[in-house]
Amino acid sequence: MTLSEHLGELRKRLIVSVIAFVVAAIIAYVFYPQILRFFERPYCATVPKGHACSLYVTGPLEAFGIRLNVTAYGGLVLASPVILYQLWKFVTPGLKANEKKYAIPFVVATLTLFCFGAFVAWLTFPHALGFLHAVGGPGITDIFSPSKYLSLIMALMAIFGLTFEFPVVLISLELANVLTPAKLRKWRRPAIVAIVVVSAVVTPSSDPFSMLALAVPMLVFYEASIVIGKMFKK
Repeated sequence: MTLSEHLGELRKRLIVSVIAFVVAAIIAYVFYPQILRFFERPYCATVPKGHACSLYVTGPLEAFGIRLNVTAYGGLVLASPVILYQLWKFVTPGLKANEKKYAIPFVVATLTLFCFGAFVAWLTFPHALGFLHAVGGPGITDIFSPSKYLSLIMALMAIFGLTFEFPVVLISLELANVLTPAKLRKWRRPAIVAIVVVSAVVTPSSDPFSMLALAVPMLVFYEASIVIGKMFKK
């Protein structure tokens, strides 16, 4: 393909991706109450029975701004399969047959692990909130604003999703002969320390529950990468 043909193909893929995002954002805007309730569930799980599970805005424009932010993020998430497919169709002509063979499993593994990591963060968030409330002491009453609450839980889900890509990175380096299973076994002890330290640093809520929920799967992924690397070598 010539340069102009490449640019034309890129424009076509971008237009389809933008249309998919707009349609998905409209869907997210319509189902905003359901999306908000989904994110409120971890908070509501920590509220004692008989107490209201509510988020409180502190300005007249805050509620509308939150709806727009949730709509944008929701549209991006809902449209991500179409966007990734368009990216795949743009990149595929430049890949060799053996590269395509590895690319599809890695894309599927990447998406699956990201969703799994975000789900683990969502499950552990009530424990994080309970710990943070207990640290504050009995004389403190929680009144959460939607912007700060949603920013925290979305940041936690994004960080968990990204760090759960750890085994994909390790296996990719093993396939590229940058790392070997023997090296990973040799570096096991310093890797354990590094994983625990990184988990403590990157956890936005700074609570032990989230840190352990992040560190333990990464340690399991590290060991799994050694086993899978051996299988690929064989």
